[in-house]
Amino acid sequence: MPSRSPAGGNALKTDLYELTMAAGYWQNKVNLTATFELFCHTMPRNRSYLVACGLQQAVDYILNLRFSAADIKYLKRLPVFRHVKPAFFNYLKRFRFTGDVWAVPEGETVFANEPILQVKAPIIEAQVMETYLLSVYHVQTMVASKAMRIVQAAHADGVARGVVDFGTRRAHGPEAGVLAARAAYVAGCIGTSNVHAARQFGVPVFGTMAHSWVEAFPKEEEAFEKYNDVFPQNTTLLIDTYNTLAGAEKLVNMKKKRSINAVRLDSGDLKALSKKVRHILDEAGLKGVKILASGNLNEYKIQELVREGSPIDAFGVGTEMVISRDEPALDLTYKLVETQSKSGKVTYTAKSSEGKETVPGRKQIFRQYTPKGDIARDIIGLFNEKRPSGARTLLEPVILKGRLKKKLPDADHIRKFARERFLQLPLELLIFDEPQALETQYSDKILALKKKVLG
Repeated sequence: MPSRSPAGGNALKTDLYELTMAAGYWQNKVNLTATFELFCHTMPRNRSYLVACGLQQAVDYILNLRFSAADIKYLKRLPVFRHVKPAFFNYLKRFRFTGDVWAVPEGETVFANEPILQVKAPIIEAQVMETYLLSVYHVQTMVASKAMRIVQAAHADGVARGVVDFGTRRAHGPEAGVLAARAAYVAGCIGTSNVHAARQFGVPVFGTMAHSWVEAFPKEEEAFEKYNDVFPQNTTLLIDTYNTLAGAEKLVNMKKKRSINAVRLDSGDLKALSKKVRHILDEAGLKGVKILASGNLNEYKIQELVREGSPIDAFGVGTEMVISRDEPALDLTYKLVETQSKSGKVTYTAKSSEGKETVPGRKQIFRQYTPKGDIARDIIGLFNEKRPSGARTLLEPVILKGRLKKKLPDADHIRKFARERFLQLPLELLIFDEPQALETQYSDKILALKKKVLG
């Protein structure tokens, strides 16, 4: 069972205004129950769907959020908290999440304005979560959505070529690299080069060698032999340090050539080189030696390599995937949609500011399907609204009254679920260049509420 790191020590990984608002709510005795929703306000230009990812880390954070004595001591020293009453800091000492969390399952495909996560709790509890939840969902949803496109490209002709995450060194920090590795695996990658992510999430780990290994020996063939001596059953040789085809020839002249698992091509014309290397290997009776390609790959380049019949068995993808280079940010937001007073009165809230308009009311997503089983439409309705005929609801209870409702699935189960959901996407959503996005609809009741609140 893969271990998970608790969220201890994360209390101050937030924006200051979350804590100043919390102090303000406390000092002004604002005892409302608030519902916040996390959603993508607009779809990126070059994405037709998103893969929801990050729930596991969100739940770990919510259930384990604590303010340590050192955290509170630091906050007390900040000038902004100079006039805050001591009772607020006593509250932080006892802080525990007591509310409810509903979410779409990890791996589910979602679209603009659909609530991915919903928090209903005393307003201070729900407010302080905002920054961390947005951050943890942003990196994983962004990477999972990109990775699923890359995996799609690798499988474009029906052949199941593997994609391995090579991106940690180019991620925006080591922690982002770990979460990106998880997201990529959820989206269909076969594993990661990140050892920590492999251990933490139970993801298969892969590794080859660097050019520096080859350069550290007087002769390229010696570097190959020495590596194979240490890893006789797990040898993937990087053969492009000097001359790719010469490197392939040196491999076929090795005494233990039949113990080599694969070669890696990391530069040059991958289409032409892979065909020539494949020929060299096959002529030497090494049809079982696989070819792994890497080097600034993305879905467009992989799609072209597959289309051109390049004999590549797997792809290592790094930078383009973990930073989602073409669409490196999502318009994720976390907004208050309603409050409830102690007397039970519900007040619906919404913004009308240009470009950032929000829709009031706690919501549910109703998904309908075509007779073939493809997604036909998504309808965003009020939370307690009757489900339309033939639809299923996407938001599910995860935490109720501060307690986890049921154990969350591991990465392997989420990966399988994500694949099932991907196969339900209409074909027009699977185009890479300026794809058509599914247009979500609002129910009549939601539209009537919006008109009432915003006028």
